[in-house]
Amino acid sequence: MLLKINNLTINYGVIRALDNITLEIRPGEILSVIGANGAGKTTLLRSVAGLLKPQAGNIEFEGREISGLKPEKIVKCGITMVPEGRQVFPDLSVKENLELGGYSLNDRHLKKELFELILTTFPRLNERLKQHAGTLSGGEQQMLAMGRALMANPKLLLLDEPSMGLSPIITKEIFALIQLINKEKHISMILVEQNAHMAMECSRRTYVLENGSIVMEGESSALKHDARVIEAYLGV
Repeated sequence: MLLKINNLTINYGVIRALDNITLEIRPGEILSVIGANGAGKTTLLRSVAGLLKPQAGNIEFEGREISGLKPEKIVKCGITMVPEGRQVFPDLSVKENLELGGYSLNDRHLKKELFELILTTFPRLNERLKQHAGTLSGGEQQMLAMGRALMANPKLLLLDEPSMGLSPIITKEIFALIQLINKEKHISMILVEQNAHMAMECSRRTYVLENGSIVMEGESSALKHDARVIEAYLGV
């Protein structure tokens, strides 16, 4: 396994956000995590990224314990996150945002290679390199946030609500890019998404979170036909 989460528990004060979560992702896989608002999806990603420390359980990446590492160390291990709401640096240019994403890399040749790859993958960013990130459209900012995360040369990409605030047309474009990056660069991804239909179409396996607990898991192709999932998350 690339990443394995074992019996993870996270508390916010007296509130239990994650309760005894066990989850795993394989190399090259897109894994989706769906659930209602407040189910614990973002907390799960923030835990993997080192932004939250567990009260119990542990997280292993490539067989190494990473639960106690600082976020910058986890980035160097090969895990980056595209946060909810994109969170680009609005007063910096597109180019400067991308360069900040590669801060952990010392190999100048690799940085240049990644930069060129991102501009090929997201040609609209290439057209706007000198433009302030805050002036981009929502879809362009999502592309920039993904590009910035890719500049760290990750093995695992954490995507938190990539469709948030985007039109259906742009959402389809973003999900197509997610699948392209996964296929061509073999980057594993954990996709947290409220658009359950798109998430399951994009991923191989899905976990369903409710009130901080995993209540269902399995092949996405099977779960999207499950009556409980259809009723609760697919609006049918």
